[in-house]
Amino acid sequence: MKQAIPIIDKKPFEYTLSIIAGKWKMKIIYLLIGCEIARYGEIKRSIAGITHKMLSAQLKELEHDGIIHRKEYPQIPPKVEYSLTAKGKSLKQLITDICQWGIENDH
Repeated sequence: MKQAIPIIDKKPFEYTLSIIAGKWKMKIIYLLIGCEIARYGEIKRSIAGITHKMLSAQLKELEHDGIIHRKEYPQIPPKVEYSLTAKGKSLKQLITDICQWGIENDH
């Protein structure tokens, strides 16, 4: 007899995926865990292959979701810094666990 898949509340899982899913968001979060504060250009240079349009969109989504904080300084040229919020910092253990899984399973 085939064993049934246990039914779990999928809402928290889907919510988490909606925040971190995609090719770039986890890379942005990972970068900000490591450096705490980064300017737009630093993020762009650190993530190979990301376009200006995509980085801008991903940063806006992460800010909207309360994961990152955007601080703009009123100067010329414009200076903008990004950092993780408390909610964003709470993802550190998840990122650490993902990295550990990669270490253990990268054969």
